[in-house]
Amino acid sequence: MKFVAAEILPDETPPPPPPRQWNNARLTGNILMLFWMLAGIGLVWFLYSAWSPEKFDRYGIKYWTGLQTTLSLVGISIVLGAIISLPIAFGRLSKNKIIGALSFSYVYIFRGTPLLVQVFLIYYGLGTFRAELDALGIWIFFRDAWNCAILAFTLNTAAYQAEILRGAIQSVPKGQWEGADSLGIPRWKTFRKIILPQALIVALRPYGNEIILMIKGSAIVALVTVYDLMGETRRAYSRTFDFQMYIWAAVFYFVIVEALRNIWNWLEKRLTRHLKR
Repeated sequence: MKFVAAEILPDETPPPPPPRQWNNARLTGNILMLFWMLAGIGLVWFLYSAWSPEKFDRYGIKYWTGLQTTLSLVGISIVLGAIISLPIAFGRLSKNKIIGALSFSYVYIFRGTPLLVQVFLIYYGLGTFRAELDALGIWIFFRDAWNCAILAFTLNTAAYQAEILRGAIQSVPKGQWEGADSLGIPRWKTFRKIILPQALIVALRPYGNEIILMIKGSAIVALVTVYDLMGETRRAYSRTFDFQMYIWAAVFYFVIVEALRNIWNWLEKRLTRHLKR
């Protein structure tokens, strides 16, 4: 038996890493970051220099009332829209052509037209049929701008939530249904305990985006005399002609959206922690 001595190679040091090069994307990103930092500092300086305790005492409580109105409007609309979206989503999944066509038409119309137009059609458009609505006994509902705003926002978000739910249900593999059928589990129990929990996890992020869009879109109700946050801002500006009133409204909207985004991120991590193990 012959043994061949292994050849001992001299120590080789790895080549030095290439020098970091600033590409155009990184340079542009840093320039934009510097710009937004300077803009933020300028905004803080402006609000500090323009601060008026008298205006705060006079309009601060109105801003708080408007903020409560905004949150109430969005919260009620989201909950009612979620309830309405369930039969619409099931209709979109139905094999019945008539039910499927009706559900598709509803989603197509409310997602294909601006929310502002829908609010105007319900508030101003139905007002032209006051005599007919009064004869039916429902004019007492449509004469209130708050009720019209709730109705418009509910119908709009129901269309979006129905599509979110439909897509989430369809994302669950069909093997889940087949496995449950092989075990003799009823279809309704399969959907409630197996399919729906998985679908809601998939739909969690789109639902958060829909709530954020509703909060930002709620500012349009000020055009139909609902004094939400933007409505109180418009009223304060009409009396003071101070542009910082709108800046404070933008700050409040930003804080609400950012707080909701962080809460939703925590909720998503909490509910999906078992998927990361």
